[in-house]
Amino acid sequence: MQRTITVACVLILNACTGVPDNIAPVQNFDLNKYQGKWYEIARLDHSFERGLEQITAEYSLNSDGSVKVLNRGFSTEEQQWQQAQGKAKFVDEKTQGHLKVSFFGPFYGSYIVFKLDQENYQYAYVTSYSKDYLWLLSRSPQVSEQQLEDFKNTAQRYGFKTDELIYVQHNNL
Repeated sequence: MQRTITVACVLILNACTGVPDNIAPVQNFDLNKYQGKWYEIARLDHSFERGLEQITAEYSLNSDGSVKVLNRGFSTEEQQWQQAQGKAKFVDEKTQGHLKVSFFGPFYGSYIVFKLDQENYQYAYVTSYSKDYLWLLSRSPQVSEQQLEDFKNTAQRYGFKTDELIYVQHNNL
């Protein structure tokens, strides 16, 4: 019985760090270029960012080689800033845009960069272990209509629910 529970827990935890069907992490990923501040432009709804605007994510290298993740957003209801700090580690190769991130102790979820401006690192399309999660990140608080259309078309082609996208406001920056 103990072995069955252990196997079930391992399978569940691995599923949370897996990759959805037909999604592939970018290759030739460079963490040094990815570090720094990113603005969330669009996302699918989920509880941990509900009601937040002006959302940013900052990535930096920890001394142990893991990645410090600092997510920050303004709660319109509470009229105050909220932030969460986490840690990310590569799932496989350090040149693959597939990390696992944790904000809650030993529990990790996938962070998969599946499209990226690999020349200048100005935008990234990110998902998690299921297609219920989707983000468009940018180095600037606004993107062109062309970039937004590419994001929506790419996401739709991969089977994401683009009609449910939330567009993040970045005021008073």
